[in-house]
Amino acid sequence: MNRRDFLKISAAGSAALGTSPLIGAPSIGKKSKPNILYIFTDQQHINTISAFGNRWLNTPSLDFLASKSTSFEESYCSNPVCGPCRGSIFTGRTPSSAGVYRNGAGIHKSVPNMGQWFRQESDYETFYIGKWHLPGYYTDKIPGFKTLNTGWGGQGTISDTAKSMAAEAFLNNYSGKKPFLLPVSFMQPHDVCEWLRINMKAHSELPYTVPEDQLPELPENFKANIGEPELLKNRRSKNEPAQGGWSERHWRYYLWSYYRQVEMVDAEIGRILNALYTSDRWKDTLVIFNSDHGEGLAHHATVRKSTPYDETCKIPFMASLPGEIPEGKVNSTDLVSCLDLMPTLCDFAGIKSPEKLDGANLRPLLQGKAAPEREFVPIEIEDNLGHVIRTKDFKYVAYKADRNEMLFDMRNDPGEKKNLISDSRYGADISALRKLHGQWLRDRELAPNVPEANRWNVK
Repeated sequence: MNRRDFLKISAAGSAALGTSPLIGAPSIGKKSKPNILYIFTDQQHINTISAFGNRWLNTPSLDFLASKSTSFEESYCSNPVCGPCRGSIFTGRTPSSAGVYRNGAGIHKSVPNMGQWFRQESDYETFYIGKWHLPGYYTDKIPGFKTLNTGWGGQGTISDTAKSMAAEAFLNNYSGKKPFLLPVSFMQPHDVCEWLRINMKAHSELPYTVPEDQLPELPENFKANIGEPELLKNRRSKNEPAQGGWSERHWRYYLWSYYRQVEMVDAEIGRILNALYTSDRWKDTLVIFNSDHGEGLAHHATVRKSTPYDETCKIPFMASLPGEIPEGKVNSTDLVSCLDLMPTLCDFAGIKSPEKLDGANLRPLLQGKAAPEREFVPIEIEDNLGHVIRTKDFKYVAYKADRNEMLFDMRNDPGEKKNLISDSRYGADISALRKLHGQWLRDRELAPNVPEANRWNVK
């Protein structure tokens, strides 16, 4: 069964809706400026939603939202690391253009964030719940937002419930006459980072008894890591599986554990959606869901993030607004990016976008009209020392201090199993992609706080 067939079933109210406590209703009219509820997770692989065919986990809340949304299969982050991608989400600029070239760097003072811009240009009330990380992790001092709950402790297992309860209380009690903008930032499944530290050593027996038929299968590209740049090889060698001498069974246990963490955050998202869809507010609320980046999830024998592969660079992306955005639709062709969130939300809010944005307005595409005119989506990696240029046909990867480039034919090799950079048959394509990369480097404007060592020499 393909994704569209399964989603049709979900939208009709069978398996996914039948296991969910959420209550839906038919689409009706809405006010001109919708409320905006933006829910995002931390480190969630794009293929971790059961409505899209993953049989190793159960996500009734996200399944329900998918049945109410248009979802994207070719959805990318701007950097497969928390802080830099969040910088793009809340500014519409590439990480280094926003000043967030690495974790620990904040949005440059010259660049307005989403909350500041909405307060300046609209009558929206702006609130925030959860992890910020630009640069403070759990802070109530977020420019442009009134913080309702910060989260704490660095673990989703102990803080995500507090976030979902705060969002639930807000949705049940908000009585303001103005529309609201509310980002809700969850920590899970980022807890996999702590899980990896705790479970680095491959024990002869698994810490928990998991039936063999419940351990997920390893992906087809598990061993596909040939022709990589040295920086990428070094990253793999320093991660827990290599250090702990994992067997394939331990890899499968890691997959099983990660899926349980996704299910945890799905339950918290369900609390929020239940509060929304059991009220009258749902008909006037634009709901966006995505994540800041993905997770290696054993593809290319990787864990964590910071690789140029789709497993860490792709993110789930759904958008729902009754009467305006088609329900239960999956877009499998158009490239979209987290960079697109800022200009898209500005359009729905009826305000102009800030200048110098790197993202595209997705509202026409979400309404079934023309897709954004774009040749590629850019992705920064390794503190802006590596770049990905993703076109509809290819993925080109280059590192500043490494001559080992990578090229993948994404139409015929979506698992990125064969590096074609030395294949003479692709000479013209490689030249075109190098030229595209060079032009992008020349055109973009980096924030003043990006160190010289993290900039590329462009002629």
